Amino acid sequence: MRADRLLAIILLLQNRGKLTALALADELGVSRRTILRDVEALSIAGIPLYTEGGHGGGIALDEHYRVTLTGLKEEEARSLFLASNARLLDDVGLGQAAERTLLKLFAALPALHQPSVDHIRQRILIDPVWWWHDLQPLPFWAELQQAVYQDRCIRVSYEHYDGELVERELEPYSLVAKASLWYLIARREGELRTYRVSRFQQVTLLDAPFQRAADFDLPAYWQSHIEHFLATLSEYAFTVRLDSRRLASSKWYTPGRTEILAPPGEDGWLTARFWVESQEMARLFVLSMEDQAVVVEPADLRADVQQAARAILSRYA
Repeated sequence: MRADRLLAIILLLQNRGKLTALALADELGVSRRTILRDVEALSIAGIPLYTEGGHGGGIALDEHYRVTLTGLKEEEARSLFLASNARLLDDVGLGQAAERTLLKLFAALPALHQPSVDHIRQRILIDPVWWWHDLQPLPFWAELQQAVYQDRCIRVSYEHYDGELVERELEPYSLVAKASLWYLIARREGELRTYRVSRFQQVTLLDAPFQRAADFDLPAYWQSHIEHFLATLSEYAFTVRLDSRRLASSKWYTPGRTEILAPPGEDGWLTARFWVESQEMARLFVLSMEDQAVVVEPADLRADVQQAARAILSRYA
């Protein structure tokens, strides 16, 4: 604990210049007397600190002394400060730790790179959190984290996509955030599976520990899972005639899974082929286009859309 505080004193003085003992004490949550003892210990250790009394005085670090990150290139320094994952890190209780880390990194940067870092931080921001990220705590979040950290089994109630509730006993391996949604990777009956955290209706932490597979590698597993998921998304193909003004919104619905078969004609309509995971998703897509899309093929999708449209008209009659 004291070692962390001593390093924090050096970094604060290096980053902010001269500070009073009281200001340092408030920043670090200790007494003024503790700060004075720490400064004395740093001086004995050879850190070039000096103090000035009276009005405008304080504790300062020799301007020629720097805690540096040696061998760091300018673009590497920029990359450290470019992405912002603070809100996701808050979910796992590491938001403040991340802020302190950036403070330490910035203070440790060679002076040559510091203006460059500030320059890019004001021009590029990567926010990985989805627009409608729920700020409320995730249900059973504390239990899930504890289970993952301690390799303890859990008993859960999980809601499937169709609303079916199932009871499972799981061996929780890892938590993964994808587009601001959290997923749990867990082993059940010897097989690794992926569960959306928001669909857990109940989580009970069990006393029983489990043994992780020695060859499990989280990045490799997740990459394999993504590839498999994307492959299943492209199983159902369908063709529609579409008002070209709706092309942009249709690509948002099926990103990277659109092929233009015929360009817009005189009426402004084009023909395109799309790939989604099921006929149900294709029907929802066509209905969302209202009267600005017509199914060309397959015939069963066309009939499905007609039946859904009749049901809607009947409901509103």
